[in-house]
Amino acid sequence: MSDDTSGQDLPAGFGFRPYRGDEDHGPMAAVRLGCVERDRVDARSVVEGLPTAAEIAEASAKLDEPSNNQVLVVRDGSVVGYSTIRWWQERDDTWLYLHRGYLLPEHRDQGIGSAMLRWAEERIRRLVERHGTARTAVIGANAMISEQDATALLLAAGYRCAFSLVELELGDLRQLPEPGSELPAGIRTGPIGTSHYRAAWSTVVDSYADTGFTQKWSFQDFVDTANPACWRAAWNGQDMVGVALCSIRGNDHTVGEVEELSVRTDQRRLGIGRILLLDGLRSLREQGATTARLYTGTANPHRSYDLYESVGFRRQNEYVRYRKPLA
Repeated sequence: MSDDTSGQDLPAGFGFRPYRGDEDHGPMAAVRLGCVERDRVDARSVVEGLPTAAEIAEASAKLDEPSNNQVLVVRDGSVVGYSTIRWWQERDDTWLYLHRGYLLPEHRDQGIGSAMLRWAEERIRRLVERHGTARTAVIGANAMISEQDATALLLAAGYRCAFSLVELELGDLRQLPEPGSELPAGIRTGPIGTSHYRAAWSTVVDSYADTGFTQKWSFQDFVDTANPACWRAAWNGQDMVGVALCSIRGNDHTVGEVEELSVRTDQRRLGIGRILLLDGLRSLREQGATTARLYTGTANPHRSYDLYESVGFRRQNEYVRYRKPLA
């Protein structure tokens, strides 16, 4: 199948058409809402929740050539599904081309999901050829553990799990435990100011040095999205040794997110991470959050979820990244 949008291998009555902008955001949001029950979507998820039309508009605006890299499935003029493609370079120089599809449950098991998959893969192959990235490119796709239909489709098409993230929630920020230990001698904690940004960015980036499948994150990207009201750091003298980067969710100010918790390798197992985490959670509470969310890799060698569970976080869902060779 070519990367046109004729939909020649869709069932009768269905077709592909390019994304058209504002008129599509409401129908696309309705597709996501229609998948909630079947796929057990967690609307409050910070990994992949239930986006509004405005949030879909914002995400679409960030795509390269959205009308070419986003396709809608229509039946009798109504949007019943859609697929999106985006790409980035990872730390090991792999170019990951990620597609993500959504289809209303009542239209599944008719070959439509497979046609959406073929459209995405063919489009990605053309993009790779245009970008000249064939040597390091792979195809990726995401699915939650609870999305049984999407998981089966991907596995049948030759995709394999690369890694997974588990999302956790702390249900009541009023019930935070005490730190339980003092900071090691010479260590102090406090807020992060603009003069600390490069040290904070470096602390996070260095913590991913041995981690696969992580996106390259420039200092400029860090600065562009900085929201330091709930950020906390630990210092040993003048040296930053750890950070907790927390933020209030834009679409729901009662939900806080722990975006990053990083402690330098030689300072781990000293209780710094727990104290930083609790500092960050208290700052979220002071900003009006009542619950907190975070996600972490299931293969995390430092078993950070043990720390999170000791503070009161509980597992919600698991999000799997699948990969498939380009050839």
